[in-house]
Amino acid sequence: MTTTTKPGRHMARPLKITLGIVGVLVAILAIAIIILLTFDWNRAKPWLNAKVSEAIERPFAIRGNLAVHWERPAASMPAGQRTWRDHIPWPHLYADDTHVGNPAGLPAGDTASVRQFSFSLDPFALLGHRIHVPVVRVDGPRVDLLRTDPEHYNWAYRRKDKESKWELDLDRVVLNRGTIRLQDAVTKADITADVETIANDPTYGIAFKVHGDYNGAPVTGGGKTGAVLSLKDQDTPFPVQADVRSKDSRVAIEGTLIRPAQFGGVDLQLKLAAPSMARLYAFTGVLLPETHAFSTEGHLTGRRDGENARWVYDKFTGRVGESDIAGRLEFATARPRNKLSGDVRSRQLRFADLGPVVGADSNASKRARGVAAVQPASKALPVEKFNTDKWKTIDADVKYAADRIVKDADLPISKVSTHIVMKNGVLTLDPLNFALAGGTVNSNIKLDGSAGGGTPIKASLDATARHVKIKQLFPAIEKMQATVGEIYGQTKLTATGDSVGAMLANSNGEVKGLVSQGVVSKLLLEEAGLNVGNIIITKLFGDKPVQLNCLAADLGVKNGVASTRTFVLDTEEAIVDINGWVNMSNEHMDLRIKPETKALRLFTLRTPFYVRGTFKDPDLSLDKKVLAIKGGAAAALAVVAAPVAALLPLINTGPGEDSPCAALLARAGAKPQAPPPGKSAKR
Repeated sequence: MTTTTKPGRHMARPLKITLGIVGVLVAILAIAIIILLTFDWNRAKPWLNAKVSEAIERPFAIRGNLAVHWERPAASMPAGQRTWRDHIPWPHLYADDTHVGNPAGLPAGDTASVRQFSFSLDPFALLGHRIHVPVVRVDGPRVDLLRTDPEHYNWAYRRKDKESKWELDLDRVVLNRGTIRLQDAVTKADITADVETIANDPTYGIAFKVHGDYNGAPVTGGGKTGAVLSLKDQDTPFPVQADVRSKDSRVAIEGTLIRPAQFGGVDLQLKLAAPSMARLYAFTGVLLPETHAFSTEGHLTGRRDGENARWVYDKFTGRVGESDIAGRLEFATARPRNKLSGDVRSRQLRFADLGPVVGADSNASKRARGVAAVQPASKALPVEKFNTDKWKTIDADVKYAADRIVKDADLPISKVSTHIVMKNGVLTLDPLNFALAGGTVNSNIKLDGSAGGGTPIKASLDATARHVKIKQLFPAIEKMQATVGEIYGQTKLTATGDSVGAMLANSNGEVKGLVSQGVVSKLLLEEAGLNVGNIIITKLFGDKPVQLNCLAADLGVKNGVASTRTFVLDTEEAIVDINGWVNMSNEHMDLRIKPETKALRLFTLRTPFYVRGTFKDPDLSLDKKVLAIKGGAAAALAVVAAPVAALLPLINTGPGEDSPCAALLARAGAKPQAPPPGKSAKR
């Protein structure tokens, strides 16, 4: 007998099994949801702390309560734009008393701590070992920025050689009332900013006030920023405005930032003031010269893309000491060194404002610009050292021009132009040209500091002066305006040293000069600041102006000692022969002044005397061993016969063969030659 089974009975069992499995899965999911909703997430803190610490490579700990709420990430998104993932709730964590520690290599402590913060966590990103946090809302944060030296600071995120399995992906941060403190041993700063939220402001959402100390001086100021800090690679402008002051220093900005956490770009109106441009190095890494107190205002723009960056400070104006500056500077990252380039101009440059560049300002000025007062009271030549260790940190190509140089209100010197190039620690000013009193001074200077490490600089100077008119050089002296005198000069020197004084103390080469048909007087030399010349002229001629036919000088420089080969002063009344030496190492001199009258009535001019002592305190004494004799004119002819051949090139390019100086210089000579550094000049 055959038994027949109905088809419905065979289909019912698989369906029941399937429904049973689905029911079990639903039950498991329901149980999982219940567990997730009721789970005490404080038990997960050790795991979460460890994973975040591994991702950010510094200690992380949630010490307070940790709670989780489940929220859909795109609840406000239009239905047509949602995907299936947008319907799945994300965990929204609330954490109290959270701390982020300093990285390895710095003292133990917190980089940041938060009273409470909350954030949503993308569960799908965890499958790829990525901690994706779209927004972190921070209440009561405290940030402690610390820098112990130029290489160790806690605000940089640096990866180890061995990459972490986990990656932190943080989009943006919303801050609400907090404190930021900067302790910087490099700039000697300890500054605190108190942060508050701003309500009903269309541009700014956060305000801050600053207080503390910078380099021993109190710091005050404040500013505002946008409400939300974007940390992703977005080009959304982030508004910022700040004005911070400390004694003679000031930084004021207003504009926008791009990707501020990575310093990705700026578009700011920037105002700067400091005791010296060199003090900006700690903040910017840009090597600038020592100067008097300065202030500038201009437009700063720039973008940074990975390791490549370009910043432009354009259309800036300002003052350095009592001199004005304006122009454009550009800073670009490059290999092997970053580069500063630009074009700077001054309408008027005060001569004294150049002093700090070579350390030739007073000790009081040095203290004001933040360097040690190293100039001894007994020294006239600057001893402040050039810091060549920083010269190889940057290359430079900057052109500078000044329309007018002023020594003081009544003594204009005229314009200057130079091309400043720094390459691999070698600084050149080629050319360095002056338009001086109707004439020209053309020169080039090279300072080779590439060795660094305290090795002396190798320096060279090549300069020529032509047709410098005396009456234009001293326009305020009425009696000078009738003269047609001109100055001519030629200098070639090589030297080694770490300061201007040290270089001159180790210099070798030649210095030559002519002054044709001028007028000299005590007043003129006082105006020029030539104290030794003032002593000589006053002794010989008193206070009256003296008509000058020619002054011819040829000095050989060997190991810092300038010795006279020819030094003759030819006036209407006498010929004065000067011989001796000037030692620039110990700043002593020993000059014998021998006048020979052209007329017997000038009896007082016929006794030789000495100028000895130091540059700061020269002393005059008579030569008692030599008695005046008659026949001054014959002696004058002997002076003219001195070896003056080397000065003939100055005649050919200067006053000409018909000038009084041509009559004084009887023989032809050679051009000056400077030996290589370390070798003595040939005599």
